[in-house]
Amino acid sequence: MKKVFLFMVCAASLGTASAQNLKYGIKAGANFANITGDVQGAKTKVDFNAGAFVKFHLTEAISLQPELYYSGQGAKSDNPGEKGKINLGYLNLPVLFQYNVKGGFFAETGPQIGFLLSAKAKPDGGGSVDIKDAFKKTDFDWAFGVGYLTPMNLGINARYNLGLGNIVDGSGDGKAHNSVIQVGVFYAFGGK
Repeated sequence: MKKVFLFMVCAASLGTASAQNLKYGIKAGANFANITGDVQGAKTKVDFNAGAFVKFHLTEAISLQPELYYSGQGAKSDNPGEKGKINLGYLNLPVLFQYNVKGGFFAETGPQIGFLLSAKAKPDGGGSVDIKDAFKKTDFDWAFGVGYLTPMNLGINARYNLGLGNIVDGSGDGKAHNSVIQVGVFYAFGGK
């Protein structure tokens, strides 16, 4: 998986594109994040994401879009005695293949690597506790999404990031995966 991901990143950076085939932009939106796997009582928590992207049009219908964005993830718990939130902050780098339809609609999919920036447990009614040592420093996901780009270069999108890697650091702690639904807006510059 790492070799495939690195190959796609290299292809995106080394590929040449004329100015009319290149767009770049900014994006922001809401995350509906949860932690799945050997986890009991985890519920969806709302957070945000924000970052930037570059879009290379390989053909009229196919494009490659690497992104770099901050993503607030984690989960909340309503279990008695365990009420609170786990707040995870990631710097995510997806490389998405997009199929573009005339009229501005597109579908996208591709791998994503996430770098853990912070991990804090915040019990209801208490302060936050740093728990970064309990989580792996990197996470691997696969993204699936759809979106629409208006003629004014303002767009909306929805994406699901399926966690493939175990985010728990340690062999005896079970398995846990990130699961994130994202909805947002973006603005693109350049291109035709």
